[in-house]
Amino acid sequence: MAATIGLFILILVVLYLFASVKVVRQGYQYTIEHFGRFTTVARPGFNFFPAFFYRVGRKVNMMEQVLDIPGQEIITRDNAVVAVDGVVFFQVLDSAKAAYEVSDLLSAILNLTTTNLRTVMGSMDLDETLSHRDQINARLLNVVDDATTPWGIKITRVEVKDIRPPQDIVTSMSRQMKAEREKRAAILEAEGLRASEILRAEGAKQSQILEAEGRREAAFRDAEARERGAEAEAKATQMVSDAIAGGSAQAVNYFIAQDYVRAVSQFATSPNAKTILFPVEATQLIGTLGGIGQLAKEALGGAEETKQSGRAAPAPAPARPPLPFDPAGQRQG
Repeated sequence: MAATIGLFILILVVLYLFASVKVVRQGYQYTIEHFGRFTTVARPGFNFFPAFFYRVGRKVNMMEQVLDIPGQEIITRDNAVVAVDGVVFFQVLDSAKAAYEVSDLLSAILNLTTTNLRTVMGSMDLDETLSHRDQINARLLNVVDDATTPWGIKITRVEVKDIRPPQDIVTSMSRQMKAEREKRAAILEAEGLRASEILRAEGAKQSQILEAEGRREAAFRDAEARERGAEAEAKATQMVSDAIAGGSAQAVNYFIAQDYVRAVSQFATSPNAKTILFPVEATQLIGTLGGIGQLAKEALGGAEETKQSGRAAPAPAPARPPLPFDPAGQRQG
């Protein structure tokens, strides 16, 4: 009988010890209450608190958690209705405050974020809400984090997932975007045409400048050529004058006859010339051709006589050669 009672007492002691041991998992903290009053926090690992005197009040998750904000309709400052949803990331830093400073932590965070989301987006225009999400997230983070500091939690991020304007506003925005893009395309096309016209005008200007420079250079070259020709003509005339002054006057007949023969040859090569009539003056001019040969003979003979006698002999007067044409202009023989 005594052994049975002893065994029963031993079993009760073992059960009491097991009931007094509190093993806390990593990432959690337990609040310990002594007859309903908070006393301490059981941290991850092995903890011993006598049963019936101490009990676990709350099991607090100390890891970072994500709270989904359900979709809701918000009226913006320009009276546009948009549907918005988002998420909140938070982490408990003080398990005692999170357990005893607020009744329902998740519900409190959700309601606080929802009301502040309405406040922030309600003070902005529709275009601002669609293009300034980072600003909305930053303002929500500051407001919600300050409000939840007494609860022992830290709001790490607040993100707006989606903003859905009404369909008619989406259609209007699409038309506006299309018009804006068409406007930009028209402006770019006009700027391109303007640049093209400017380049074309500059090209024409450069072309005219180069053409004028070419004409100026050509005129300069022509003037230089005429000057060179005049100088050559003057030099040739001077040489002829010197030759006439130093010799017989028959040298003039040589140049006249040369030009005359050249002119007559042009008549002879004409395909339409069958008969050629020369005036009296022409026959007299043709007679000078014979003087060319006589002039050459005199020059050669005078050179021989100079060699033989050692002095220059006076040149005899040239005999007039017979004319190949009669004075009436009819061809002989």
